[in-house]
Amino acid sequence: MSDFRHQHVNTNGIRMHLAEAGEGYPIVMCHGFPELWYSWRHQMRALAEAGFRAISPDQRGYGETDVPQPIEATPSNSSSLTLWACSMHSASPSA
Repeated sequence: MSDFRHQHVNTNGIRMHLAEAGEGYPIVMCHGFPELWYSWRHQMRALAEAGFRAISPDQRGYGETDVPQPIEATPSNSSSLTLWACSMHSASPSA
């Protein structure tokens, strides 16, 4: 799928996989169980065509994103912190 860019970001103690499409204002889309970034591919294309930068990470333990070890040590707010860090990285001019 050449219309998607893939990268890995080190954030909140894990290596997270991101798929991106388009340029412009970033929109981060989060999948649920048991999906991957790929679940958003159609919406990502539409958002990119509309002038947005669509970003969809593989959530912790899914796809190419690491599973934190030990799982019991993961704080309850770690998903929101990881997504915040992911969006900050993706919003930076160098990303």
